[in-house]
Amino acid sequence: MTTARPGVGRRESFAERKERRAQVEDPAVVLEAAARFLEPRARSVVEVRRRLTGAGYRTDLVEGAITRMLELGMLDDEAFARAWVESRDRARPRGERAIRQELGLKGVDRPTIDLVLSERREAAAGVPSDDGEVAMSPDQAAAERLLARNARGLARVADPRQRRQRAYALLARNGFDPTVCRTVAALVDAEAIDGGLVDGED
Repeated sequence: MTTARPGVGRRESFAERKERRAQVEDPAVVLEAAARFLEPRARSVVEVRRRLTGAGYRTDLVEGAITRMLELGMLDDEAFARAWVESRDRARPRGERAIRQELGLKGVDRPTIDLVLSERREAAAGVPSDDGEVAMSPDQAAAERLLARNARGLARVADPRQRRQRAYALLARNGFDPTVCRTVAALVDAEAIDGGLVDGED
């Protein structure tokens, strides 16, 4: 019978890591852990706090690290929220309702969310469209981009009524309000006639 040598081939458990971090007294260690958490992408203050406290670091050191990062400009919930909205509008179109919920889950407070979404609406209202009319709402523009990305799948639905229903459901799932869903889903058939939804057709 062989006995495994202690410490050989054994990984530290999460509980052990957490206990070890609870013994940390150097603020620089916690600040470095926070900086590593920010490397892949920007985070909200609440996300950083959750991550560090969940990892086991002392609350006073976590708060100290957050204060320092705020002073350095490494944490900024307003900038984080703006970047989140811009990313959604560019890469994964969502309605205002969904964006508001996502930011809330990230710990961004309501006044900051209201400010950023208000800026989004104001920016869209101030940009004239190609025909000189006032541009559509940011939600409508995002909804049209989302349907354009799903054009092939929608074009496979032969029945116009079912196609509109599927478009409406897709928009609703992505946080667009009923008015935007109805307005943009109604455009599906017109775009299909113009060749906008049926790729490859002359």
